[in-house]
Amino acid sequence: MTARQTTFLIRPVRPEEYEALGELIVAAYHSLPDVRNHQESYDRRLRDVTTRTEVSSVLVAVGPGVELLGGVTYVRGSDDPYSEGLREGEAGMRMLAVHPARQRHGIGRALTQACLERAHAAGRKRLVLHTGSWMPGAIRLYERMGFVRRPDIDFTPAPGIDLIAYSFELRAVTE
Repeated sequence: MTARQTTFLIRPVRPEEYEALGELIVAAYHSLPDVRNHQESYDRRLRDVTTRTEVSSVLVAVGPGVELLGGVTYVRGSDDPYSEGLREGEAGMRMLAVHPARQRHGIGRALTQACLERAHAAGRKRLVLHTGSWMPGAIRLYERMGFVRRPDIDFTPAPGIDLIAYSFELRAVTE
């Protein structure tokens, strides 16, 4: 697949892809300009696709030849261990990552859209996510897609890791 091709499919991750997806996510996070000092412990969590698939939905973008291009964890609701404080009626998404060589080709947008569609189909009223100020590309993507900044649900999971929240209201779509 060349950098100009944008043909890919979004689908659930397969067990034989867990390890490769974990490494892709770590590579994408390490490509950020400000890799955090907690990275080693978080890298273990990013690599653990197996555990995420046991309780959440992990989606991947694949290109021709089943090349992994990116992935995301869709969090069904507040009872999911990856919920980060979701409230009743909300869904979430976590650990969105696109292979560093494949960024800016619509893959992150398609993975985000797939999460929005799942939340809508499940009757959720909003999709919530957290990101960091050190992820300006992700912030631009979310804002362009219509996500709204939600400082009331920002949080700090570890010292020096300030996560900022965004949400997308699905009520207007379902009413």
